Amino acid sequence: MSEQVDVLPAQRVSSQSTRAISWRDYLELTKPRVVALMILTSVIGMLLATSRLPGLGVLIWGNMGIAFLAGAAAVVNHVVDQKIDTVMARTRKRPVATGKISPVEAIVFATALACVGMAVLMWQVNHLTAWLTLASLVGYAGVYTLFLKRATPQNITIGGLAGAMPPLLGWTAVTGQVEGHALLLVLIIFAWTPPHFWALAIHRKEEYAKAGIPMLPVTHGNKYTELHILLYTLMLLAVSMLPFVTGMSGWIYLAGALVLGLRFLNYAIRLLKGDDRRVALNTFKYSITYLMALFVILLFDHYVFF
Repeated sequence: MSEQVDVLPAQRVSSQSTRAISWRDYLELTKPRVVALMILTSVIGMLLATSRLPGLGVLIWGNMGIAFLAGAAAVVNHVVDQKIDTVMARTRKRPVATGKISPVEAIVFATALACVGMAVLMWQVNHLTAWLTLASLVGYAGVYTLFLKRATPQNITIGGLAGAMPPLLGWTAVTGQVEGHALLLVLIIFAWTPPHFWALAIHRKEEYAKAGIPMLPVTHGNKYTELHILLYTLMLLAVSMLPFVTGMSGWIYLAGALVLGLRFLNYAIRLLKGDDRRVALNTFKYSITYLMALFVILLFDHYVFF
C-alpha cells in the first residue's frame, strides 16, 4: 500500500506535465504552413483583382478573416482525424492525437476562430467574402474531412474545391463580386490538387492503408495512381494557359507557366516510369514550389503589363 501511495502522486505529476499546453500547441492545430500558402494565394487574388494596389484595410482585414476561418477548419480536421493521426508517422505527435489538447478544447478554439473570422469579414470587408469563406470552411471541415475522406478514393478530387477557394476570396474581398478571371485561379488550384496529394499518398501509402483511408494508391495501386497524376498534370498544364488565352496575362506569364508546367510533367513521367517513392516525394515537394512560383509570375506579369 505504501508503494502505491508513493507512486500515485508521481503519476499525477507526470500526467500533468504531459498535459502542459503552450500557445505553440494551439498554433499547430491551425496548420500554419497550409494557411500561409492559402494566404499567399489570397493576397495574389487581391492584387490581381485591380490594376492598382488594393487598400491596406482590405489586405489586412481580408487576409486576417480568411486566415482565422481557414485555421478553424484545420482545427476541426485535427479533431475528426484524431484516431487516424495516431497511426500515421507524420501526424501522431499532433496535440489532439497525443491528448495534449482535448477534442472539446479544440472545438471551442475552432468556434472562437470561426466567429472572429466571420465578424472581421462581415464588418470590415464584405458579406460575399464572409459567406464564401464560411462555405469553404464547411466544405473542407464538413464535406471533405467528415465524409469524402473516408468514403471514396476520389476524395481529394472532389474535396479539392474547398482548398482552391482562397484566390477567389481575395478577389471578392477587393471587388465585392465573383468574376471569370477569379474562377480561373480557382480552376488552376483545383487541377493542381490531385497530382499534389496523390504524389504524397504514394509516398505514404502504407500509413494511409493502416489508417483505413481509401486514398487512390491504396485502393487502385501505384501504377493506376501514377497514370492519373500524369493525366491531371497534363490537364493542369492546359488550364494554366487559360490566363494568357483569356487576356488576363501576357507573355511573361505564358513562358513561366510553360517552364514550370513542363517540369511538373517531367516529374509525373518519371514517376510513372520508375514507380519510386523518392520520386513521389520529390514530385509532392515540387508541386508546392510550382504553385507558389506560378502565382508569383502571374502577379509579376500583371503589374508589368498594367
